[in-house]
Amino acid sequence: MTETRATPRVQTLVDKLSLRDRLSDEEVAALDKALEPPRSVPAGADIVREHTRPSASTLLISGFSARYSTLEDGSRQITEINVSGDFIDLHSLLMKQMDHGVVALTDCVTANAPHIRLIDITERHPHLGRLLWLDTIIDAAIHRQWLVAMGRRSGLSHLAHLVCELYLRLQAVGQTGDLSFDLPLTQNVLGDALGLSAVHVSRLISELRAEGVVQWSGGRIDILDWRRLAEIAEFDPTYLRLQSEPV
Repeated sequence: MTETRATPRVQTLVDKLSLRDRLSDEEVAALDKALEPPRSVPAGADIVREHTRPSASTLLISGFSARYSTLEDGSRQITEINVSGDFIDLHSLLMKQMDHGVVALTDCVTANAPHIRLIDITERHPHLGRLLWLDTIIDAAIHRQWLVAMGRRSGLSHLAHLVCELYLRLQAVGQTGDLSFDLPLTQNVLGDALGLSAVHVSRLISELRAEGVVQWSGGRIDILDWRRLAEIAEFDPTYLRLQSEPV
């Protein structure tokens, strides 16, 4: 973690970026300066709507959100779950129009970073700009893993992979205990992420419990056997790029 003191609204982002390369005091200050005051978003509300053209990118300070796409029949596919410290639509800086939406899965606190300020960061702080670029690359890597899981993994392996991924992403921003974390998401939400029914998700959770790899009660997950869970998931954390390497 960085030794630089950061304000609470930017701390989780600084923690995550610092895991990959060291941030200077000036870069931390630039991140904080780029952000507008935090705001609260209730569970179920859109943080970013599909097909809009945002003028700012949104940092998730606390809570869980999700990128999603909807079909004409109203069904929803979640394509990534966001955690604290994620810039949930950083790519809108260059993409302009959103081809998907972002919804608050729980009560969330967010802060906007106007695109004009992010452009200023890329011009004045190129190293920090590269770190933010890396963040979008890791987003793309997460999407690739979700695509592989959706197309080729069994339901059990897919769910186990999601648990492994979320644990490591939350650990990176100090949101885990000793192999445990809070995941206050309904089985319907998990079904939208896995492409399965809520009933099927319930059965898979029971299977993981029966395997002795997790205790899963309400919104709390305790991992009892990480090695076996990762084996079921065929989990390789390379795509999360959790090691420190200069950019």
